[in-house]
Amino acid sequence: MNVPKWFETSLSMAYTDAYADLEGRRIHYRCWGDSHLPGIVLVHGGVAHLGWWQFLAPLLTHHYYVVAIDLSGHGESDWRDHYSVSRFAEDIHAVCHTVPFAARPILVGHSMGGLVSLAAAARWQDMFGGAVIVDSPVRQQDPESREGQYGKSFRSAKVYATPEEAMSRFRLVPEQPCDNKYIMQHIARTSIKQTDAGWTWKFDPNLFVNYTREPLAECLPKVKCRIAMMRGEFSTVVPPETSKFMYQALNRVAPLIEIPQAHHHLILDQPLAFIAALRAILADWEHSDPRQATVPRHQKG
Repeated sequence: MNVPKWFETSLSMAYTDAYADLEGRRIHYRCWGDSHLPGIVLVHGGVAHLGWWQFLAPLLTHHYYVVAIDLSGHGESDWRDHYSVSRFAEDIHAVCHTVPFAARPILVGHSMGGLVSLAAAARWQDMFGGAVIVDSPVRQQDPESREGQYGKSFRSAKVYATPEEAMSRFRLVPEQPCDNKYIMQHIARTSIKQTDAGWTWKFDPNLFVNYTREPLAECLPKVKCRIAMMRGEFSTVVPPETSKFMYQALNRVAPLIEIPQAHHHLILDQPLAFIAALRAILADWEHSDPRQATVPRHQKG
């Protein structure tokens, strides 16, 4: 398997693991870089974990202090009796209260993590400097929770005899091709844990059994910090009509960046294109004033 040098270098970069306390539950997070720099908080999608950002976070540390979160019920964080986007947003709030950020951090969330980031930004309007929403559908349910509630995935804690057997069962939801096999192998390897019975997945198998859906469209106009959106060119999760709805709901001031040759899991499909687009967004935010929403003449009363 041909593994590029940038990927190996990223995985070898030093980091620090820590936990935030949330009502007696531990929320795991990981930090890279200099804490005196502006902060970025990376939020994974449903049934994922912060390892999905492990190879990307170091690429942002020249200008930012980077923190990635394991949402409750995921990765190394504690499990809950009940889950919802609002409760996941509380995980972000707990971590951001714990980490001594030099300034208001920027949220970057993929899929369900983007919805959680929107909910957090709408609820705690003065806490965040911006939010980048990566292939997150506000009009429809995110694919992971939809599959968890109505499909057959994520419903049982299957146990495998060896890590290799467990890794061989790993798949993306929604299913899609991904040419970067070295990234898929990394994600699969970091998604499992060893128990007395064998090897199993890190997420809570009741994650979407004990899950409450919430309307999120009402969150969009409440967000006061800067917002940007990304989608994969071939994404079926965020089709153009969903992007248009979100753009209008955000008062037409949130740019939409389409990543070429990418599906829903664009951070795996086109990781360097994603980082380049994210760097460009953040560089613009550092050197420009937010554009205020205006009402077109034909809409004025």
